[in-house]
Amino acid sequence: MNFFFLTLVIFVIVYLLLNWFAKTSSKKISKGIRSLTIILSVVLAIVMAYAGRFIFSLPFILMILPLIKTKAGLSLFQLFRIWSLLRILKNSGRFNFNNSNHNLNSQNLSVEEAYKILNLDPKKKYSREEVLKSYKKIMKKIHPDVSPELGRLAAIVNQAKEVVLKNMD
Repeated sequence: MNFFFLTLVIFVIVYLLLNWFAKTSSKKISKGIRSLTIILSVVLAIVMAYAGRFIFSLPFILMILPLIKTKAGLSLFQLFRIWSLLRILKNSGRFNFNNSNHNLNSQNLSVEEAYKILNLDPKKKYSREEVLKSYKKIMKKIHPDVSPELGRLAAIVNQAKEVVLKNMD
């Protein structure tokens, strides 16, 4: 029922818009399009200023991703996985780009955080080989030899692996 109602509303709006368009002079239409363009530009500028780096970074990465051939060979899925890993660490207060203070890494990871970092489900039981496989998969992309800037992140992943392995015993 909702789909039918939504379709009906869309058709009525399109009909009214086309009817207005047919009866209006070209000067009024061009003035309306100009005004709409200006209003949308101002709204977009406000949104860009408010949201800042998040709006600029993700679309930019998505646009240039096909052009980038990285040494590590990152795919789009792997970039999103690294991004979610950074988000988990930032939300936990363990990884902050603006803070060069390394004492955040000295905090103990909870078991649940360690499982999330390694992309494992805390409710399932894993063998040592499965944990190491997940660890190696992540470390292939963030190892300091691949990208020296990710040294702190690699140390956190190492700590997560140790926590998970200790929890298994």
